[in-house]
Amino acid sequence: MKNRLSSKNWLILLFIIVLFAALLSSVRFWEIFLHFLFPSQTQVLYPNASLLSMVGQHLILVGISSVITILMGIPLGVWVTRPSGRDFLPLVTTITSFGQTFPPVAVLALAVPALGFGLLPTIVALFLYGLLPVVRNTVAGLNAVSQNLLDAALGMGMNRSRMLLQVELPLSAGVILSGIRISVIINIGTAMIGATIGAGGLGVPVIAGLVQGNIAYVIEGAVPAAILAVLINQVFSNIEKNFIYRTETA
Repeated sequence: MKNRLSSKNWLILLFIIVLFAALLSSVRFWEIFLHFLFPSQTQVLYPNASLLSMVGQHLILVGISSVITILMGIPLGVWVTRPSGRDFLPLVTTITSFGQTFPPVAVLALAVPALGFGLLPTIVALFLYGLLPVVRNTVAGLNAVSQNLLDAALGMGMNRSRMLLQVELPLSAGVILSGIRISVIINIGTAMIGATIGAGGLGVPVIAGLVQGNIAYVIEGAVPAAILAVLINQVFSNIEKNFIYRTETA
């Protein structure tokens, strides 16, 4: 029964994603929609780039930074739960917490002189800002694995590496995925600031609209970003549910 519901949820989500992609490519739809909301505006669509291309730029920013965050955050979280790295847990927690409390705009201001304008400093800022949820949830998930299970694995002759790969990570996958989901959703919103230094993305019409006093531009960038965050959140939620279901039936 759960498997059928899962398949149905994925089909519905896939349909919504296809519909969203079709709407993004329809200039006429957005022109009618924004003219309806702001009839007094003569120019309602940002003229220097298509909405579809700006969404693509936004996904590149979020995708690259999130992949780096995952590749760095999960091993770091694993390391501080091992005997060799447990003493460094307070230090790692402090550093990753500082990365999120430090404003991304400030990171950009510091990174631009060293890295220049565009993609690279934005990715650095997003990486630092999204690291905490991944590390924190990796640590929480691994620490939540029952000691009885670990003792049983040791009794079966498993070494530490096999226990990690075959017992600890599968059992903590749902919690780790939740941290990745939070990190990615944070980055979808935070990536908007990349437009201020020429990184592109959905922040471009938002910034232009604020500068020119054109709210239609702001809506053109903000609404797709919000829908994108909701859709990606649902994708990760479905994946988490699948992991939980497999763990329960294993």
